Amino acid sequence: MHTQQITLAADAHILVVKMAGIGDLLLATPALRALRESYPAAQIDLLVTPDSAGLLNGWDVINDVIVLDKYLFDEPKQIVRNPQSLLKLKALLSRLHGGHYDAVLLLHHLTLPFGRLKHQALMRATGAKWRVGLDNGHGWFLNVRVKDDGFGAMHEAEYALAIAEAVGATTQDKTLYLPLTEEQRQQARQIVYADNNPGSTAQPIIAMHPGSGGYSVARRWPAERFASLADTLYRDYGGQLLLIGGAEEAELHQQVISAMTSEMPVRSLAGKGSIKVAAAIIEQADIFIGNDAGPMHLAAAVGTPTVAIFSLSNHKAWGPYTGGAAGRQAYVVRLNLPCMPCFYHGHELGTPEGCSTRDCIMQLGVDPVVVAARKVLGAQRVNR
Repeated sequence: MHTQQITLAADAHILVVKMAGIGDLLLATPALRALRESYPAAQIDLLVTPDSAGLLNGWDVINDVIVLDKYLFDEPKQIVRNPQSLLKLKALLSRLHGGHYDAVLLLHHLTLPFGRLKHQALMRATGAKWRVGLDNGHGWFLNVRVKDDGFGAMHEAEYALAIAEAVGATTQDKTLYLPLTEEQRQQARQIVYADNNPGSTAQPIIAMHPGSGGYSVARRWPAERFASLADTLYRDYGGQLLLIGGAEEAELHQQVISAMTSEMPVRSLAGKGSIKVAAAIIEQADIFIGNDAGPMHLAAAVGTPTVAIFSLSNHKAWGPYTGGAAGRQAYVVRLNLPCMPCFYHGHELGTPEGCSTRDCIMQLGVDPVVVAARKVLGAQRVNR
């Protein structure tokens, strides 16, 4: 896959760059595990964004987490117009240089021109001997290159593992990982099994995420179809519904609840607890059903059977990832239109908002999602 493989010193200083949201960072955890297993004495630091900075706290694979708000530097004019941004960038570059890194691993595709310049500057600022990353023809500043065949040619988790392999790091455990504390799990149990809620003990627990995050709301399956799905599953299996999402998705949750016609106990947990508490809530569920978004990856990380609804985005790149682990269930439900995917296709970013008609999501009915959910819930009923 890569043009060369190197071996680092046992006590090497390694910087991993993954400036992305929670889902993308979770997809990097198998590669991070590979680095630690292969280099147990190394200093392994991680460069992330504020949104995902605390996600891996408590995981002994990582020595130090460095935070960069990449959105301050998304365009050249932002740096010019905001002197404070320039000062922050200068301080960060100084810190990176002071890390005395032997290798920098860039877990990003080189998609946009200014992004390539940013990545080059960051990697060179470290002074590291080895600059490792994906090469789609624009990776001239890398000296250990892993071939980038485009989005979806491999899953994003597999691309990250290939980059780790380029420095001699491998692992047998390719599952995603999210460190959760007993306190976070206890908070989740208190929310799920609330004493003052008569439906909180109903089984099975069905968690749904009808949102998608703000970057691409076009990925959202219509709220009324989530409602119809919930009603159908309630008629088949009973149970309760937990709607997962951030505080900004509270209105969307109410749309789902208002469209439901069954007596299924339902609660909106929009904004309840931290990201990790949300993950611990999903861990309590018997099934998770949601759009392509961060909570889908949380579900995969905590081992909850997952049904993922995909439309314009690339399921081969970002589908729920089980790492081939036995017993972990993940299903992707999507149409198969010739225009799909139009978001992250080939080597291009594509169109985050899709086309004007969004046939890929608007034509996806409830029945295919019900079929996937029954594979999970039906098997659980047999095993009880």
